[in-house]
Amino acid sequence: HEIIVFSGDLGPSNTPLLPDPKPPKRADYLFIESTYGNKEHEDIATRTERLNAIIDHALQDGGVILIPAFSVGRTQELLFDIEQLIHQRDLSSSLPIILDSPLAKKVTKTYRRFKKLWGKEAKQKLNNHRHPLAFEQCITVENHREHQALVNRLASTDEPAIVVAASGMCEGGRIVNYLKALLPDEKNDMLFAGYQAQGTLGREIQSGSHTVDIDNQPIEANAQIHNISGYSAHADQSDLLKFVTGIPAQPKAVHLIHGEKEAKKELGEKLEAEGIEVVY
Repeated sequence: HEIIVFSGDLGPSNTPLLPDPKPPKRADYLFIESTYGNKEHEDIATRTERLNAIIDHALQDGGVILIPAFSVGRTQELLFDIEQLIHQRDLSSSLPIILDSPLAKKVTKTYRRFKKLWGKEAKQKLNNHRHPLAFEQCITVENHREHQALVNRLASTDEPAIVVAASGMCEGGRIVNYLKALLPDEKNDMLFAGYQAQGTLGREIQSGSHTVDIDNQPIEANAQIHNISGYSAHADQSDLLKFVTGIPAQPKAVHLIHGEKEAKKELGEKLEAEGIEVVY
């Protein structure tokens, strides 16, 4: 018999909360994602340094950092890094962290239930009586009434804050109300920590559009836009190649899926250089 393997979303290596992806012992035919087949992610030190600089801007200008994030994986990694920066800089009283996503709240609780599966760095924090996914400054929004009141408050004051909310591509969810209220103000920052698909509101904002349509309203996009690639739930080119070449017996064919044309092409060329048959 022959074995067909579907990779799913592989995820990057060297994350503090999850183990690295492991290639299968055998795959006659491999279907693998190629979302970042032509890119390399920033390492953890670089992404944390950039996040720190964005926090500096928010504290100086009294602005809000908006982070549209997927509820599973992305949000928890962001909270982990934010807790580290708050601890290092002693920002416990000056920068509230707002988690405004019912699903992300549930997923984060699940992450906390399975602490024994965390990586070494995360477990070390627990041993030092720190709680990277449940720290004091992290506020969860319980209902829509609280959500709307918070949106209005942030729009009418100069209180710095970090808001992590779904959906990750700004196509729905509570992030939309924050965008309508806060995107026009240049003192605010918008941080994209994950892939924005073509045709989504997130991609339009990320691409630098000066005005975007939200709920049939033209909204000016004056906030500063930032991109950090290291939080992706998708493996980069190096990790994808490592996964394929780590299979003991070379697959008969590798099918590239879940990626744009350029990403598939570059990844495919790298695999073909290893003597692997690629199907696009």
